[in-house]
Amino acid sequence: MEIVHDKLKVYSLTGRITEELMLKAFKAVKKNRGAAGVDKVSIKMFESNLANNLLSLMKELKQGTYQPIPLRRVHIPKGKGKTRPLGIPSVKCRIAQEVIRRLINPTFESRFHNNSFGFRNGRNRHQAVERLLQYAGQSLRYVVDVDIKGFFDNIPHYLIMESISARISDGNILKLINKFLKSGVMEEGELKPTLKGTPQGGVISPLLSNIALNHLDWFLEEQGLHFVRYADDFVILCKTELEAERALDLVRSFLKDMELEDSPEKTKIRHFSQGFDFLGFTIKNRSIKMRAKSMEKFKDSIREITTRSHNLEKEVIEKLNRVIRGTVNYFGTTFSTMKTTFRALDKWIRKRIRCMKYKRIWHTDNCRITNKYIKKMNLLNCVSLYRARLHC
Repeated sequence: MEIVHDKLKVYSLTGRITEELMLKAFKAVKKNRGAAGVDKVSIKMFESNLANNLLSLMKELKQGTYQPIPLRRVHIPKGKGKTRPLGIPSVKCRIAQEVIRRLINPTFESRFHNNSFGFRNGRNRHQAVERLLQYAGQSLRYVVDVDIKGFFDNIPHYLIMESISARISDGNILKLINKFLKSGVMEEGELKPTLKGTPQGGVISPLLSNIALNHLDWFLEEQGLHFVRYADDFVILCKTELEAERALDLVRSFLKDMELEDSPEKTKIRHFSQGFDFLGFTIKNRSIKMRAKSMEKFKDSIREITTRSHNLEKEVIEKLNRVIRGTVNYFGTTFSTMKTTFRALDKWIRKRIRCMKYKRIWHTDNCRITNKYIKKMNLLNCVSLYRARLHC
């Protein structure tokens, strides 16, 4: 795969590292919260001597002496007994990455494809689904649902660095990004090198993934294909099954050039009548609903809060409301068909509340703690929230 270099590259980004930029980067990291890295320094601890810490980090970044410490490896549940590895940088490293991200992002943002929606200002998952539905309205009813195998863990470092150096000529910035990529990870007390990939959990990783996959976006455009991408989750829409098969062959060939591959068991060609999953939704001809995996994740969160061994207190209702509000805000859209699902979830949540109150499952408890009583507890109602969103 040939990477074309810009004639007008960006120089002297290092000179744009200022105290103001450092403070903005810290505030962004603080807002996103997150755990401490291997150095066990929390955001609160870093902030206790903020001015000196930021000034020291700024000097290291400008002089090129900054050396990131290894990431802390954690594994989060992925479903069906699987886990997803995350690399947690230290607070200092997260700030450094945010500084570099803010410096290089404008250069690449203007070059990203219009059908790329992931981790970009002013763009979101709902817009990605809406773009997909626009294509579906143009009789593009065959969907190539591509899953890139271990994408974040397998992006070649040379591809990232060559893609960035094609636009940027500041040697110090390039060296810093290379250091981020090769910082290594600590797992169970053992330091492991990072020879490829950009860690999920890294502040700069989403931008680097978009930079790498931007090559695929424009390749699909050149082939006359309609697609929608959110990070490494993307679909191609075609009019016929034959066209979809050709599109899949083209994608596989291009991914091979990028030293990546699709997951054969997850990559499928489907018709809208069969349904397919995209960004948490299950999309079919006449319905767009919460996918089964998302539903189970929501229920697991509710189960954790409404354990029978806990007392039904105000804090429990507040926790439930946060989960309910977040779920309805995401799945209760103008394009989704969720009324029946939300009604069933409301009924199920009320059952959990009654079980929590009386430490048992018994149908007569419906009379003892009525829906009206539960409403007075200020528990949010999925259906009511959904209706409010549709009419706001």
